[in-house]
Amino acid sequence: MAELLAPVVRRHLLSIGDLEREDVERILDTATSLARSLGREVKRLPTLRGRTVINVFYESSTRTLASFELAAKRLSADTMSIRSDGSSVEKGESLKDTALTLAAYGPDVIVIRHPSIGAAQLVSRLTDAHVVNAGDGKHQHPTQALLDLYAMREALGRLDGLHVAVVGDVQHSRVARSLVQALALVGARATLVGPPTLLPPGIEALGCAVSTDIGAISDADVVYALRMQRERMAPGEAFLPSLREYTALYGITPERVRAGQVVMHPGPMNRGVEIDPRVADSAVALVTDQVRAGLVVRMAVLYDVVAQRPVREREPVAGERERSDASPVLTGTPDAA
Repeated sequence: MAELLAPVVRRHLLSIGDLEREDVERILDTATSLARSLGREVKRLPTLRGRTVINVFYESSTRTLASFELAAKRLSADTMSIRSDGSSVEKGESLKDTALTLAAYGPDVIVIRHPSIGAAQLVSRLTDAHVVNAGDGKHQHPTQALLDLYAMREALGRLDGLHVAVVGDVQHSRVARSLVQALALVGARATLVGPPTLLPPGIEALGCAVSTDIGAISDADVVYALRMQRERMAPGEAFLPSLREYTALYGITPERVRAGQVVMHPGPMNRGVEIDPRVADSAVALVTDQVRAGLVVRMAVLYDVVAQRPVREREPVAGERERSDASPVLTGTPDAA
């Protein structure tokens, strides 16, 4: 009887560290099903009809905010996006008070990006909404890691056994931290490459290798370039003699990319700094694939946290004529949470 009365644990996505391998695989498989459904003429699905998703972004964003907005709309959810510019935040309102205000509207999901580590966890404690972390400081960016895994699997056909070299400003990168954890979950390995000043001490504890030699990317399947996070560097901090020197030592150029490798970048790119335009615009670059992956993976995440069960494709009804080009239909409505 006690088990029957036990409260339902509300599902959030706050960190890759909260996931198991089966969670990652479920989300990626759901994204694959959703991608097929979006090939139809009418792309909107009724999956989250009647649900409300609020995007709260305290930091500038193009790709992440746009993809979360579109993901919610493609699932037929009601959406609202709030940016710190022009909001009560500019008047000094705290994150706690903003969260309590939003909670009064009864949202089903709050997607939050904030410069402070732990912001998503705080919102999850203050509201009854499912919370998705869209980036908190230099801590975590779990949906970026998931979409990167999806793009890798689509391009290379596997994740298990892949070697990914992450090059650049690891010190200030939430993308790098989340990606290293996600790769370890699916049986892939990561090598972090960069100048000593941009490699955090003890980062190996996440289960990755570390190198200051750009030559370490030579045996990787994926070369993942990071931009210099100058907005997270305090005034007067000097991590590098100059960007020109960084480019000479660590820039991803055509000469440094071997045949068979693919190149990724989470965006926005600083062309001519961490990545040569000839690489960024080449056939080996998966940057556009990552953007496309962002939509279906964030759709999958929104579905997953609300539904609390994997998506299933509809079984053909008896007597229904099967079509070879038929797209999968997502069944059911999310369980009440």
